[in-house]
Amino acid sequence: MTTALPRTVREVRLATPPRGLPMPSDFAVVEAPLPAPEPDQVLVRNRQFLVFGGLRTLIGGEARNTPVPGLARGDALYGPALGEVVLAPPGSPLRPGDLVTHLLGWREYALVPEAQCTPVDPALPDPVAQLSSGSAAYGALTRLTGVREGDVVLVTGAAGGVGSLAGQIARLLGAARVIGTTGSPRKAERLVSELGYDAVLTAGSWRGAHDAADSRAAYRAFAAQLAEAAPDGIDVLLDTVGGTQLTAAVDAARQGARFALVGALSGQLAAEGSGATAPVEIDAFRLIVKGVSLRGYIGVDHPEVEAEWLGRFAAWLRSGEIRFPLTRITGIDRAPWALRELTEGSQFGTVVVELPDHG
Repeated sequence: MTTALPRTVREVRLATPPRGLPMPSDFAVVEAPLPAPEPDQVLVRNRQFLVFGGLRTLIGGEARNTPVPGLARGDALYGPALGEVVLAPPGSPLRPGDLVTHLLGWREYALVPEAQCTPVDPALPDPVAQLSSGSAAYGALTRLTGVREGDVVLVTGAAGGVGSLAGQIARLLGAARVIGTTGSPRKAERLVSELGYDAVLTAGSWRGAHDAADSRAAYRAFAAQLAEAAPDGIDVLLDTVGGTQLTAAVDAARQGARFALVGALSGQLAAEGSGATAPVEIDAFRLIVKGVSLRGYIGVDHPEVEAEWLGRFAAWLRSGEIRFPLTRITGIDRAPWALRELTEGSQFGTVVVELPDHG
């Protein structure tokens, strides 16, 4: 029996490039025709798609040299998604009912080139775990910084999709002490009680625009907290924020410290601007005399990491050695609100929009 397909499906489009942080009114959920698949395309009914802060940069109108293209007015949004194969090309190893991930989220159905569909690892206890951002944390900690027995590790933005896994990964790789940062005392308590952070620093709001005096005050307050939590300094930084937190981390670096930058939320989620820049003041002299390495992590530069991460993630989930904090929001109509709540810092862990059965 062949499942009848809908003639039209819904997708989220950029109605207007936002001024400052995106509002739900900057987007439109529209009906669009469901086109027939090309010979090399797979038709996928999406079940969940990821909501991620990096979208701010892509929709801001000034994205340059990003690993994926920016979005213009009228474009459908995109991003990691999990879905069920509905139709596959003749001779394809994919079959209807198979679960795959791809990058055409923010819509109910997606026509995806077969080469861009990744089958879901059956070892994962919950298929949605394949949408986690943990591969960025794992790749940065294993490829750029290494984590050695006894290391003190600092994770900025610890309550986000990357950070909520990064601290746990660092511990499993041998870190002796793991410190996180967040903007909310409630989140700080959860990071300690649920995810095993030894200490969490409440860094205040870094989303608003600060003048020089505000930035200096924010730096002093954060640096004092960091000095108390890590009196002998830090060995590893996994940074998703930048800004004054990165400035203070450089000042707290031990000899030979290794820093990996995986995000720049201080710029991406700033209240003003396009989210395409994240200026920061760093003491270059300290980098030199302390022998600090500082590198940016981009997943496409390490294509082998994803499979390695998924294998270890699945094993850690099955053994209970790691937790996967997940916020589920139901309905494509709620997707613009979900992005707004994420940029405001209202959510914890990985955020996905779930699509109920349709068509």
